[in-house]
Amino acid sequence: MPTDTIPRPALFLGWAGVVPFALFAVGSVLDIHLWSWDPTMALRAYGTCILSFMGGAQWGLLLPREGGRAPYLRYLFSVLPALLAFLCLLIPSTPGMIGLVVGFLALLAYDLSTVRQGLAPRWYASLRVQLTLAVVALLGITVLARL
Repeated sequence: MPTDTIPRPALFLGWAGVVPFALFAVGSVLDIHLWSWDPTMALRAYGTCILSFMGGAQWGLLLPREGGRAPYLRYLFSVLPALLAFLCLLIPSTPGMIGLVVGFLALLAYDLSTVRQGLAPRWYASLRVQLTLAVVALLGITVLARL
């Protein structure tokens, strides 16, 4: 039976994953360098890890489908976030964070399409919207503070 209720572990762990974004964003905006870390670099590095992970989640949705024989483009779309994330880590600070914002929003659009097509549970859409909006807001605040 399909449900819109987000499972508690997914909700808790999803929001727990937003905490480092918040901490690094605050550190970057306030220019706090604990243990000689550059908080802006830490924010970009963490963002690249999470964007890559989210692309991997799309790959995982493909595995149970037809013995893993999903359309080639679906596999391609599942690896693009990791490639974009890697580029965002290599390019300078503010453009790299803008690239992450674009990546998170593009992946959200793709994730929502997988829910509409019945490839992901309905609750996934609600969770992804919540978490993506929080992450994009934190990245955006950091970008604006650095201009």
